[in-house]
Amino acid sequence: MGRVRVLAIDGPSGAGKSTLAAEVVAALTARGCRTALVSTDAFATWEDPVSWWPQLVDGVLRPLADGVPGAYRRMDWSTGTPRPGELVRVDVPDVLVLEGVSSGRTSARPLLSGLCWLAGGTEAERLARSVARDGVAAEAELARWQRFERGWFAVDGTPGAAGTRLS
Repeated sequence: MGRVRVLAIDGPSGAGKSTLAAEVVAALTARGCRTALVSTDAFATWEDPVSWWPQLVDGVLRPLADGVPGAYRRMDWSTGTPRPGELVRVDVPDVLVLEGVSSGRTSARPLLSGLCWLAGGTEAERLARSVARDGVAAEAELARWQRFERGWFAVDGTPGAAGTRLS
């Protein structure tokens, strides 16, 4: 994607993608690499798990590919109902770490320099981690989300397309 290298870290909810992405960004930054981190969680909602993709392409990926900063509106969940929130600006990095469910989707793969799949254990283990992170009130939605993910990844073929696969 232009001069910006894009690493997608994809996998199911609760797998540890955000933690891994933060570690990658910290390691690259420590080596003097200009990095940016964008999470698909900033776009997705329970009702719209993946069709928001054009917002990311038009607001971030295309501008960065053209060598200009990008921007997007982070989803604000503070009221319990998602709504567009703060504007987040993304300066042109050397490496963009794109993290989250569907970040390695088929339509994104031509833009990626690398795709890492993080399995993160069993579905039950991932659900327990997600509930610990998001609260018991979100458990039913998280379980529904897991069912959606299972179908999404099977159809999209993300795990098989990844150059790096971690468990």
